[in-house]
Amino acid sequence: MASAKQHATTIIRTLRERGFQAYLCGGCARDLLLAREPADYDVTTDATPDEVMHIFPETYAVGAQFGVVLVPIPGKGSDDSMSAGASSKSHVVEVATFRSDTSYSDGRHPDEVRFSKDPREDVARRDFTINGMLMDPVSGEVLDFVGGQKDLAAHIVRTIGDPELRFGEDKLRLLRAVRFAARFEYEIEFSTFSAMAKLASQIHQVSRERVRDELSKMLTEGHAREAFLLLDKSGLLEEALPEISAMKGVEQPPQYHPEGDVFVHTLLLLHNLPHPCPSTLAWGALLHDVGKPPTFRVAPDRIRFDGHVEVGVRMAEEICQRLRFSNEDTEEILALVNHHMRFAHVTQMRESTLKKFLRMPKFEEHLALHRLDCQSSHGDLSSYNFAREKLATIPPEKMRPAPLVNGDDLIAVGYRPGPRFKEILSAVEDGQLESRLQSKDEAMEFISREFPLQ
Repeated sequence: MASAKQHATTIIRTLRERGFQAYLCGGCARDLLLAREPADYDVTTDATPDEVMHIFPETYAVGAQFGVVLVPIPGKGSDDSMSAGASSKSHVVEVATFRSDTSYSDGRHPDEVRFSKDPREDVARRDFTINGMLMDPVSGEVLDFVGGQKDLAAHIVRTIGDPELRFGEDKLRLLRAVRFAARFEYEIEFSTFSAMAKLASQIHQVSRERVRDELSKMLTEGHAREAFLLLDKSGLLEEALPEISAMKGVEQPPQYHPEGDVFVHTLLLLHNLPHPCPSTLAWGALLHDVGKPPTFRVAPDRIRFDGHVEVGVRMAEEICQRLRFSNEDTEEILALVNHHMRFAHVTQMRESTLKKFLRMPKFEEHLALHRLDCQSSHGDLSSYNFAREKLATIPPEKMRPAPLVNGDDLIAVGYRPGPRFKEILSAVEDGQLESRLQSKDEAMEFISREFPLQ
């Protein structure tokens, strides 16, 4: 099975054999020049979408109106997955026709696309110089009409042409500039950054899903702290996530948080995120203390945040809904926020409570968040080590014992189905988890004693 690079090279060779121009472009050209393995491969050509689809019959014109067709890598993807939009970009090579865009009324998509035969025109409408180079994968030759190689060497993110015009065309580029600068540890060129700050409020023109995806990439690409500092400095944080911006200057009790305010603490968590990192864990780290700013108060003994977990869960839910997270991801993010303070009591928990806590779905993310929280504040990992040891030493059959009784057993001795069933069965399970009930007979005797028939 061909690799994505081999497949892209084959596409370029085939297009050239038919008399067309064709090059690698965008992020893959940039990454190859940086000696990085590209996440995916894109090709640009002067062949029209119809001509590309004629040359490569197994194509999918998912963006033909913008000059884009997808050519699947042989042996990967399927008609069903492609038609449903479910195929990963790692299974296809995107082939785009040279084009020159006109106005962008919606701040995201061109009103009209004009195909071109000139690669200079195609490059001129792209976002940043470091993404504006074209590469011949056969000879290694680079076509650089915008100074991309110079900016790569200088570690600079710079728009192609006028920054306000580039950002005005596609407001998502405001976030992409932050992400690229953070990922590569580059500086954003002065006029580019000035335009970002000026246009930050226009990020609301971008779909919430797109904003979510860019923020998720910032959180999981290994430089989340740097990304969020840039978001804050540019004014984009206040626009995209005002709840996080509100953490700035919110003091914490120094005996528990010697590192500083809630924003500083949260940035430390982001800095310590593992890489690679599950998106839900990253968002859980970002939002775990989101309820602190509105619950801040100075008590006689110390600074307090009464009820910040409950408030934080509600706020996190609003954020997840606003950014249109899936139900599954929302559930996990909210669970992380909801349970992050429970580790403080883990050594005092009843055995049944502890086992139920340890067997929560994706508990490894809860454990990871707690470790990040400790590392970014007081540094005491005793509760983390205790939970990790228990998790490793309690046998699965003790963590999740087979039920001793069920609803049918209760009905058989005269109990009527209803809300009381759940209470009874939960009490029996607690008895099992605490090794007080070992058999069905013991369980039934316990039920008759503690829950007499009414």
